[in-house]
Amino acid sequence: METIVADVLVVGGGTGGTAAALQAARRGARTVLVSDLPWLGGMLTAAGVTAPDGNELLAFQTGLWGAFLRALEQRQPGGLDHGWVSFFTYEPGVGAAIFADWVKALPNLRWISGQWPREVLRQRDGLRPRILGVRFDRLTVEATITLDGTELGDLLALGDIPHRWGWDDPPLGTEPSAPPLHDPQDPRYAMVQRYPVQAPTWVVVMQDFGAGATAPAIPPPTDYDPARFAAAWEGYGAAAGLDYGRLPGNRFMLNWPHHGNDYGVGLDRLIQGEAAWREWATAAIAHSQGFAHWIQTQLGRRYGLAAETFPRVADQLGGGAFALQPYYRESRRLVGLTSVTELDILPQPGGQVAALPLDDQGRMSAIAIGNYPNDHHYPGFEMPLAPKALHWGGRWTGTPFALPYGALVPAAVDGFLVCEKNLSVSHMANGATRLQPVVLGLGQAAGMAAALCIEQNCQPRDLPVADLQAALISDPIAPAAIAPLFDLSPHHPDWRAYQQRYRDHPDQYPADGYSGAALIEDSINPRPLNPLLPTWTGTVQQPENCDRWQLKTPTDCWELVTLCPQVNACLPQLRSGQSLTVQGIPNAAGGWLRIVRVL
Repeated sequence: METIVADVLVVGGGTGGTAAALQAARRGARTVLVSDLPWLGGMLTAAGVTAPDGNELLAFQTGLWGAFLRALEQRQPGGLDHGWVSFFTYEPGVGAAIFADWVKALPNLRWISGQWPREVLRQRDGLRPRILGVRFDRLTVEATITLDGTELGDLLALGDIPHRWGWDDPPLGTEPSAPPLHDPQDPRYAMVQRYPVQAPTWVVVMQDFGAGATAPAIPPPTDYDPARFAAAWEGYGAAAGLDYGRLPGNRFMLNWPHHGNDYGVGLDRLIQGEAAWREWATAAIAHSQGFAHWIQTQLGRRYGLAAETFPRVADQLGGGAFALQPYYRESRRLVGLTSVTELDILPQPGGQVAALPLDDQGRMSAIAIGNYPNDHHYPGFEMPLAPKALHWGGRWTGTPFALPYGALVPAAVDGFLVCEKNLSVSHMANGATRLQPVVLGLGQAAGMAAALCIEQNCQPRDLPVADLQAALISDPIAPAAIAPLFDLSPHHPDWRAYQQRYRDHPDQYPADGYSGAALIEDSINPRPLNPLLPTWTGTVQQPENCDRWQLKTPTDCWELVTLCPQVNACLPQLRSGQSLTVQGIPNAAGGWLRIVRVL
C-alpha cells in the first residue's frame, strides 16, 4: 500500500472539499485531495444541482464562488439565464471541467479519485487526540492537517470525532423555528419522528427533443405509483415545473420539491454502512425515475432522459441522466469550538443583516458569508420558519449572515478541520448554511486556515482568526468577503478597506447592510458568444407597489430585476409611464429582464 506524506489532506471532492484543496494549494501547502467520484464539485456538478441558490447578488459573488461564476460565464454556451429558481444554470460537465482545470494548474495539488476512507489515523497522547491522516482502499495519506470534505461527514464517524446527526436534543439554544421534539400533541411531532434530517434528492435530467420526436420510453420502477406525483405541478403548471431548473440545450434539472423527487424514506440508512446506503440510494434513484416516467406520460415522448449528462462509472449507481450522487441537504455535523444556531443567521431586530459573529474576546470571527432564506425539506409536511427575506433588486432574496471560524474547528481534536455541510451548526440553521455558495466559502476558508497552520506551525484552534481573515480578503486570485454588504461589489475600489474596517471594528457594522460608500458603475464580463449586451427600450409600468417594476416594449412586458447595487439604487426612482433604456439579459422562464446597466 502506497503512503503519501502531505501538509494538507482533503477527503471528499464535493463543493467544500474541492474549494479547500484549491485554496490550500494556492497558498502554497503540499496538498492531497482524495475523492470517490471522477468529478469534483459535489452539489455544483456530480449531484446535478446546477442551479445554485443564494449569494446571487453581485456584492456576494466573492471568493471562489465569484470566480466559478465568471468561469461559467466564459465557458457555458448560451449563457446562464435559463431557469427561474436560480440566476445561474449550466451543464454539469462544464462545471466539472472548470474545477478539474483549476486543480490541474496546481503542481503542489495531487488529486486521487476512486478511493473511499476506511480509517482515520489518530495520535492519542498529549492534551487532545490529534488526527494524523487517513487510510483509504489502496493508499494511506499522512498529513499535518486533515479536512473532512465528505458529503455526510464520514471522517467524523470514522475518527470518533464528536458530532451530531439530526434534530438537536438537547437544543443548542433558543431557536424560534425549532419544534418540540417530545410532544406527541404538537402537529409537527410526526414530521420530527419521520425525518431525522432533511430529505435528499437524486437529481435526474430530462430533455425536450422537439416536436415530432420520439424519445426512448422511461420505464416505471417496480413500485411506481402515479398518485405520488399527481399534485406536483398544482399552482405552477407543466411549463413552470420544467422551467424551474431549465438548463442550456432544452434540458431540465429535476430537483422539484412539491410532490416531486425529494426522497426521505428511511434516512438513517445514510449513515448505517455501505449496504444500507446502497439500499436507500437504489430506492431514491427509482423514485426519481418514477417522477421522470410520470412527466413523460403527462407531456409525451418528445421528452425523455438526457442520457449523456453524467459519466457512467463502474459500481456507481448514478450516471447517464441520473446524477453521480444524491443532493444531500444535511450531514453529520461537527461539535465545534462554536456552534451556529438559527439566531445567528436571522436579521437583527429592525435590521436587514445578522450581527457579525464575535469570539469570547469580542473580536469579529467571520470567515464566510451567505444570504439564503432558511429552507427545510420534509416531504408531506410544511415547516414554518422565522422570516428571513427582504425585497431587493425588484425581487425577494434572503437576508445576509456571516459564519464564524470556530464552527470549522473541533472542540476536542487537533489536526483537523471540516469544510462542508458538516460544520458545527444546528439542524435548524443548516437550512441556510447548506447551499452551494456558502459551502464554497466555508471550504475556501478551511483550506486557507489549513495552509496558514502549516506556515505558522500551529493547530487550527490556535490560528489567529485575524490572520485568516486578512488572507481571505487579500487573496490574489479569489478574494473572499467576510462581512456581507449590499452596496459593495468585489471590484469596487473600496471593497477591501471596508472588509478590513468591519473586521477590526465590528461595532461599526451597519444593521441595514449598507456601507454608505459611493456606488460605481457595475458591469459583468460579456459572454464570448454575445460580446455586446442587448439594449432594451420601453415604458415603465408599476403594477402593484413601489418594489416591482415592468418594462413594456413593443413586443413584450418584462419584470425588471437586478443583481447590481448601482441598478438597485436606480429602481426606486422609476415612475410609471416614463421611457427607459437599459442593458440586460432576458430570462423567458422567469419572465424577467436582469438589468446590468441603466442608460
